[in-house]
Amino acid sequence: MQGFWAEKRVTVTGGAGFLGQHLVRRFEHLGAKVFVPRQRDYNLTTLDACLRCLLEHPCDLLVHAAAYYGGIGINVTEPARLYYTNLVMGAHLMEAARLAGVAKFVAIGTACSYPGYLEGDLKEDDLWAGPCHASVVNYGLTKKMMAVQAQAYKRQYGLDSIHLILTNLYGPGDSYNPDRSHVVAALVRKWVEAELARVPSVEVWGTGRPIREFLYVEDCADAIVLAAEKYNECALPLNIGTGIGTSIRELAETIHEVSGYRGKMVWNTDKPDGAMKKVLDVTRMRRELDGWTPPTDLRTGLAKTIAWYRANKAQADAKW
Repeated sequence: MQGFWAEKRVTVTGGAGFLGQHLVRRFEHLGAKVFVPRQRDYNLTTLDACLRCLLEHPCDLLVHAAAYYGGIGINVTEPARLYYTNLVMGAHLMEAARLAGVAKFVAIGTACSYPGYLEGDLKEDDLWAGPCHASVVNYGLTKKMMAVQAQAYKRQYGLDSIHLILTNLYGPGDSYNPDRSHVVAALVRKWVEAELARVPSVEVWGTGRPIREFLYVEDCADAIVLAAEKYNECALPLNIGTGIGTSIRELAETIHEVSGYRGKMVWNTDKPDGAMKKVLDVTRMRRELDGWTPPTDLRTGLAKTIAWYRANKAQADAKW
């Protein structure tokens, strides 16, 4: 891959964020010249700023990894901001990309875009099989719209683009702020704080039976870089994940073991479980990316994540 990316100009929106920082390091390691637009210089919710960014910093590849997102709290309290910010960022950036002559646009999507009632292994063909879950519709649908825009822009303008659907990410650099964190970060924070405070037990919501999928963020960055080089099908999104289901109970028990916490784990079964199984089908990913599979197993990834969080706790708790 290094020969392919050497001297290529790559712009990564959200390049200072959780996923973006790992993408930037990967592209730079492979010899690309990377530019990261900062909010203080370019308000990407306006077309003028998007176009100015791409004209002032021409690029061969634009990876749109910026997003305004968070846990259930933000979905409840800021649905309009979630919807507007993500919708217009994607729309304006793709329009600016075609006006500026960007060779390829990589849209970073989300598994939240899949129909909310579907369970099991989610295939790319299922993306339009129903509406997003009500709890994430204001975020998931805006990412889904980029897939529609991509096909329209390919037909009318010839803009090359791909849409990558990511599963649940975890790892160093994530936000551990309760308003922004997702399940792995939230559980890691809970266990580390329980250990520091020497409390006798940690409470986890639900039964632990639901099955989810977790992808280490550095592996995800590798997959995106590989897809940017090798995948060119605008009409069909590409899942990026492990294809491995892990129960919430197994996740919590692994964090419990790796953290070294000596207290008890208590399950609050009065709390809801949600869908019983949501895992991405990665058959096409393996085929299109020459057999690539994520190399980091869950236990190793969690050990790295916990170590990073302990060393960066204050910064991580306040992030975003």
